[in-house]
Amino acid sequence: MKAEDATDLTLVKQKLGVPAALQACHTAEVDGYVIEGHVPADLIDRLLRERPAVAGLAVPGMPVGSPGMEAPGRAGERYQIRTFDRSGRTTVYATR
Repeated sequence: MKAEDATDLTLVKQKLGVPAALQACHTAEVDGYVIEGHVPADLIDRLLRERPAVAGLAVPGMPVGSPGMEAPGRAGERYQIRTFDRSGRTTVYATR
């Protein structure tokens, strides 16, 4: 694993093909896929098992209840985990 700090994440996200509407606070590359935002680990595992023809998974924003965004005493929000491809098409991969 290699971590890199970048001063302009917009350029990184554009280079990796993350649609503007799906951009969030974290961006990673995992075995050829882009992971954007607070994507649950079990869904990354599923992505790597199924190997769909997509560029990656994204959780836009920072929904309460997503991994790392838990808030004691607060119910988690429902949120979508979306796939995206290099042409900008998105689909719902899962809902939590």
